[in-house]
Amino acid sequence: MPGKYFEEFEDGQVFDHDWTRTITEADNRWFSLLTMNPQPLHIDAHYAATETDFGRPLVNSLFTLGLMVGMSVNDTTFRTTVANLGMTDVKFPHPLFEGDTVRIRTTVLSKRESRKRPDDGIVNFRHECFNQDGVLCGTCDRAALMRKRPA
Repeated sequence: MPGKYFEEFEDGQVFDHDWTRTITEADNRWFSLLTMNPQPLHIDAHYAATETDFGRPLVNSLFTLGLMVGMSVNDTTFRTTVANLGMTDVKFPHPLFEGDTVRIRTTVLSKRESRKRPDDGIVNFRHECFNQDGVLCGTCDRAALMRKRPA
């Protein structure tokens, strides 16, 4: 099982996830439309080229957020998470564009025992998204309720 139990996480532990992902035009359009976001900045190439400062469609930031968390799962929480408790400090300091390739880094910020669930603990992660040039494009702090190792 690739995911880690609560006890296996250490404050300051860093995961440079091996997987990368090139974001396609279809990814960006479908995600935007599936989530009922008709923003032309994401789905209309002509509008993005003529009416925005970027000159081309921006990747939907919620897709970026999904990649930050999703691409971290195999190394950290696969089959060992109970639930996500929340996400804070979500930032997108640099835009992503269709055709960019992203990689994710996760850092364990802290962990503590659950006060309500003796078989679980809470791990706080920071996820960071970088493009193919190593530019930071997104960050997110996430609290996850994690299973403890079975007795």
